Amino acid sequence: MTTQHLTPAHTRTLVFDFDGTVSLGTGPVLAYARAAATTLAADDASAFLSAVERGLEQAPSGQLPGTGAIDGYDLVRMLSAQHGVDPASLGDAYLASRGLLASDAAPVVAPRGLAEFLGFARDHANTVLATNAPDIRVAEAISALGLTGLFDAVYTSVGKPGGLDSVLDDWLPTGDLLSIGDVWVNDLAPAAARGALTALVGSPDETSAPTYRADHLHELYPVIAAWLESPHEDNHSDRTTTATTTTMKGTPSVL
Repeated sequence: MTTQHLTPAHTRTLVFDFDGTVSLGTGPVLAYARAAATTLAADDASAFLSAVERGLEQAPSGQLPGTGAIDGYDLVRMLSAQHGVDPASLGDAYLASRGLLASDAAPVVAPRGLAEFLGFARDHANTVLATNAPDIRVAEAISALGLTGLFDAVYTSVGKPGGLDSVLDDWLPTGDLLSIGDVWVNDLAPAAARGALTALVGSPDETSAPTYRADHLHELYPVIAAWLESPHEDNHSDRTTTATTTTMKGTPSVL
């Protein structure tokens, strides 16, 4: 795990997940599938890749109904097992795909208005990025997303869900914390268990109990902004708010 700039400037912290939250697009997942497919015969590889593409067309998040997949990488793993990919080859395939991150072979896209929102948020909170991905082209991806210099700390190879505790250990002592991600069990449940607020991007499952939820990250900006600008004693909530149906005062103009 690597970090940068571990000097808290604020008493509130936003912890963002990377893939599926800050970094969008199916490019990296398709790169992973293509790397995994190299171990198959041509016809088998074509069938496997077609299945992955169909799955991502139906569910770009990778959370394809009926599969139990928590994200696109998990969907590739599940489909690879159905198409004869050796499970032992998937680690190398994943690392090969990360070597292409944010290139034409694995393009990434930022959520709408994220750079502007982070510019606002950094006046009120520490901004932290925490990913299970290794430190391979993460800096290049952050640059391609237009987010260079907007995170106060970057953690890689976190090992969520359990590994998120180390990140929380660094930032919870500074004050209130809001964890933001697209996978409840990995990105949010460890934070919720320690009393932090949570914001889920995407559809909840039967175990999810986020403080805030929206289909897209940009729909959460108003509720996050309202939390950042609220008095400290009003930070915690015992209810789940669907951000798309909630109007908050004090939303900054950049939103």
